[in-house]
Amino acid sequence: MGFAELFLIAVGLSMDAFAVSVCKGLCMKRLDMRQALVIALFFGGFQGLMPLLGWALGTQFERYITPVDHWIAFGLLALIGGKMLWDAFHEDDDELSCPADGRLDLRELVMLAIATSIDALAVGITFAFLRVDIALSVGLIGATTFVLALVGVAVGHRFGARYEKAAAIAGGVVLVLIGTKILLEHLGILAL
Repeated sequence: MGFAELFLIAVGLSMDAFAVSVCKGLCMKRLDMRQALVIALFFGGFQGLMPLLGWALGTQFERYITPVDHWIAFGLLALIGGKMLWDAFHEDDDELSCPADGRLDLRELVMLAIATSIDALAVGITFAFLRVDIALSVGLIGATTFVLALVGVAVGHRFGARYEKAAAIAGGVVLVLIGTKILLEHLGILAL
């Protein structure tokens, strides 16, 4: 597998993290580069760690992980997206799912990072069967996701400050749709 193929895999794997980063940027009243870097580090770190973990596990647990990875990703994304929608429709306009104090919820960030990197775990398992330079693969996937997540936060911020409630609703819908897409692809109902 060549560099170009690995890069395309890295971009493909990072699209979910990009979309979620856009949602996180929607909550920022002003672009906080420190928070944007933390978000990008979480997504890039987990996206790089998961293929390494998958590669290390290899075939030992393939039959256990592959059948449920889509359900795990769907469940986590639907739960978080559903909470965003619930908050948008059931709280005062001043209290959307975006934290009022502007702080990051690290537990939510970990859940989002895991949910968006489950597919990378499966890719790592396939790397165990191919002659792939795992260090290059993990570095490329992590770095690509880091950069795209950072860009996603900036893009989300640009549009989110003016349309906070609509942004929270859009963010929740996007998360639920990403989870549904992952589930439908893995069930063979949707082929992209």
